[in-house]
Amino acid sequence: MKIKSKLLLISFLLFQAVLWAQSNITISGTVTDEMGQPLPGASVVLQGTTTGIQTDFDGNYRLENVPSNGTLVFSYVGFTTRTIPINNRSSIDLTMLEDTQSLDEVVIVGYGTQKKADLTGSIVTVDADQIEKTPSANPVQSLQGKVAGVQIVSPGAPGASPTVRIRGLGTYSDATSLLYVVDGMFYSNIDFLNPNDIKSMNVLKDASSSAIYGVRAANGVIIIETKSGGKNRKPQIEYNGYTGIQRAQNVLQMANAEQFVAMAVESGSDADVQFILNAMQRYGRSRINPNVPDVNTDWYDEIIRDGVIQNHSLSVTGGTDNVSYSMGANYFSQEGLLDMKNDYERFNIRSKLDIDVLDNLKMGVNTVFSNATQQTPENSAWFKAYFAVPILPVFDPLNTEATPTPYANAQALGYRGTQNPFPDMDYNDNRLKIRKLLANIYLQTDLIKDKLTFKTTYNVDFSALEERYVNLPYNMGFGDQRISSINRRQNNYFNQIWDNVLTYTDSFDQDHNVTVMAGTSFRDEAANQFQATGSDIAGIDYETSWYLNFADPLSFNNNVEENNRRIYGQSYFGRISYNFKNRYILYGTFRADRSSKFTKEQWGYFPSVGAGWVLSEEPFMENVGIFDFLKLRAAWGRLGNDNVPASSGTNTISNQTVDLGDTPNTGITATSTFTDLTWEVVEELDFGFNLNTLNNRLSVEADYYIRDTEDAIMPVYIPIANQTVSRNSGVIRNSGVEVALNWSDEISSDFTYTIGANFTTVKNEAIEIEDESGYIDSGSAEFRQRTMVGEPLYAFYGYETTGVYQNQAQIDADPIAQSAIADGQNIQPGYFIFNDRNGDGAITDEDRVVLGSFLPKFTYGGNIGINYKDFGFSMNFYGQTGNKILNRKRGEVIFTNDTNIDADLAKNRWHGEGTSNTYPSSAGLRDSWNQRLSNFWVEDGDFFRIQNIQLAYTLRGDRLKGNMPDVKFTLTAERPLTVFSYNGFNPEVSDGVDRQTYPVPSIYTIGVNVKL
Repeated sequence: MKIKSKLLLISFLLFQAVLWAQSNITISGTVTDEMGQPLPGASVVLQGTTTGIQTDFDGNYRLENVPSNGTLVFSYVGFTTRTIPINNRSSIDLTMLEDTQSLDEVVIVGYGTQKKADLTGSIVTVDADQIEKTPSANPVQSLQGKVAGVQIVSPGAPGASPTVRIRGLGTYSDATSLLYVVDGMFYSNIDFLNPNDIKSMNVLKDASSSAIYGVRAANGVIIIETKSGGKNRKPQIEYNGYTGIQRAQNVLQMANAEQFVAMAVESGSDADVQFILNAMQRYGRSRINPNVPDVNTDWYDEIIRDGVIQNHSLSVTGGTDNVSYSMGANYFSQEGLLDMKNDYERFNIRSKLDIDVLDNLKMGVNTVFSNATQQTPENSAWFKAYFAVPILPVFDPLNTEATPTPYANAQALGYRGTQNPFPDMDYNDNRLKIRKLLANIYLQTDLIKDKLTFKTTYNVDFSALEERYVNLPYNMGFGDQRISSINRRQNNYFNQIWDNVLTYTDSFDQDHNVTVMAGTSFRDEAANQFQATGSDIAGIDYETSWYLNFADPLSFNNNVEENNRRIYGQSYFGRISYNFKNRYILYGTFRADRSSKFTKEQWGYFPSVGAGWVLSEEPFMENVGIFDFLKLRAAWGRLGNDNVPASSGTNTISNQTVDLGDTPNTGITATSTFTDLTWEVVEELDFGFNLNTLNNRLSVEADYYIRDTEDAIMPVYIPIANQTVSRNSGVIRNSGVEVALNWSDEISSDFTYTIGANFTTVKNEAIEIEDESGYIDSGSAEFRQRTMVGEPLYAFYGYETTGVYQNQAQIDADPIAQSAIADGQNIQPGYFIFNDRNGDGAITDEDRVVLGSFLPKFTYGGNIGINYKDFGFSMNFYGQTGNKILNRKRGEVIFTNDTNIDADLAKNRWHGEGTSNTYPSSAGLRDSWNQRLSNFWVEDGDFFRIQNIQLAYTLRGDRLKGNMPDVKFTLTAERPLTVFSYNGFNPEVSDGVDRQTYPVPSIYTIGVNVKL
């Protein structure tokens, strides 16, 4: 019996072997990254076995004797592992995607790198595929809605850079720019950088992460790594381009001719009624309504156009045994929405070269040359288009005095101003030429192989900005005539930085991992600014005459000035990071900075520390089964800010001679209105956690922070001198919560998707103000903004309205109204009812309150991404709440009453009892009682926007005959929909005061990417 059993077993095994041999196949293919570059050393393993191989130099692999119904597992460090069924195929080529959630991913930090799992600060990475989706001249625009804690305020004008704030507004001065570090080079703006050249952006949000960069990092740091070549890689040529149309969205509707006439009649102004009659006499009566002139001009429709946007990039990357290189050229152009000479054009050339000179010596050179021309808009056109009356045409053949174009002039109807925006657009030429040469060179050597390295880096930034503003002559008739003039400005900037860094990395007993870094930095910033203005230019019809030597020499009197500035800085810094068993992480930095901007305490000393605890690595968490990764972290840091105006010195003493009678007497005078500044110091405490769960499909990152700016430089009023001077005189706090969630899943080898969301809360407030008044006023007297303890910076400050008087009986019964009438105020039905906050029976300055801030209290964003075979779809959204906008263009009715109004005000005005309890009457708009700053003029800035939608299709070259390249086609809609209630073009106003804001366009593009 035993012999029969053995024979049966042997027969069965032989039968299975025959079946195995019959179904086994040989399979081969190529593994590449998203850029089409081969991935040498990628692992290809038959699932459930140890059978496998690594790809060769060209990313190729070949496996023999694998089952036709088996499954291959592709893996590579830093990329998402892919599981692909063979399905009887003999060839499988695979493009691997970077794993943005990978804990082994290396993140660039100041003067070095760290594994993502080892971070103790708040750092967020945005990769190239997200950056490239946004059609913009400035790549930082692509961050909008993608990073919790980062507010991006979009610009509208071509070539304009967005406003970027990380964790609120931490300084009272205008110097709020971030530090951008591009491949080790330092900049305050990256308008020269092509988004297609960027590999990743790392946003350093907390002070602990930013502190290593010192004095320029107080407002936050964004580290940018550009795309590089690779050693032993064949040359790859890539073209990336798009072209499309920009269109103004949510165009503000103004009152039409009929609404305007009704408002003018209701106002009770005999002069305005006469102007309307003058228009009827000059242009005729409407056949539809004979009480209205036969003109109905929509001024915004007249001055707005669609604009073309395009971007074309060509790059070459590759490398040999000891050299890697990346070179490229880029052309970008963007037409403005304002129908005049208003556009932006930029041409870039860049190169990035890394060379292994010796076995232990490496050098590299990065260069960028940028040449841009920007025709800036004449923004007064937006202002005039808002106020221009609709009963005025664009052209008026009867205005025979108008030359060289017979534009209509509202003065012909009796109005005070010309109102027509077209002369401002046609007879002004504002040109900026921006040239930048940026270079970085480094040498790096291994003093102890794989342990101790030394790197020295020299950065240079030369920028030349040539500005030319030409006012061409014109005559609008009725005495409104302008002669030609020209203003030319030359601004040259030369900044250089020399860094030296020593880094030691070691491991002990496999449990202790330590990295120690020490370095020095020297910076030299120089600027020269020259400007001159002349008028009455000879040969003004020719652009070749638009130079100062063609202007009247006598016109230069007191119109020439030149300024020079030079700043030095010196720094010493160090960092230590320690990891024990991948569970306990310690991180610390120290930086000593010296700045020549300060006349006292030139040296500042700024430490930071961070700690992390990876709970998921603890033995007691092994059987929990919920957390794939869980890390608690905390960080504290201080860093100085010298991104402020330089000190003017100390007390100034001067000799003065005064005649007393017939005798001269000499003495001295002293002034205390000097600025003797020291460091603004940002101190921040951050608590957070990182969580991966559900097989790493869900990741959560959350932070709570308190960010204080101590010794904040603020204006202080000096009563004895009746002047205001800047002093270190306050504390500013920003605090809040940031949360980011991301879910990614692979349904099959053909279908993957991602869903993400983030939100941020920010509370901005002044904690201390060292001023006798206890507050700081800004803005104008009519549109007051005030900074007070416990309130946001630059808060809108005015009165609260509680309704509108509906009838005379209501006025007679209101003691506040009667008090105002007794003081000579004329209160009528249709006038505002104001809140008597202090209860004294009268509306006075003491009844004013904070009406809100332009800083949002809550921002949020999200994304959806779907990939099915060769198709891709993505959508991003963004929004904010809790901010206010001062509708100053509407409020400036206090300066000029005989102008147009917006349609919202015309439709909803009070024009009889019960018609409105929010909007005043037409007559009320013209009365000072209603014109004071109140919550009527300060509106909600909340909005929700679909930020970006993109549909992509990739045509795989290996599926076509003739070994064709991969071609990717994209259709992109940027800002196709914005939902808001604010009465303006858009709710994105950087300082919250909307007087003539350039519209932010929606953009629709078609793009193509080709890799050879």
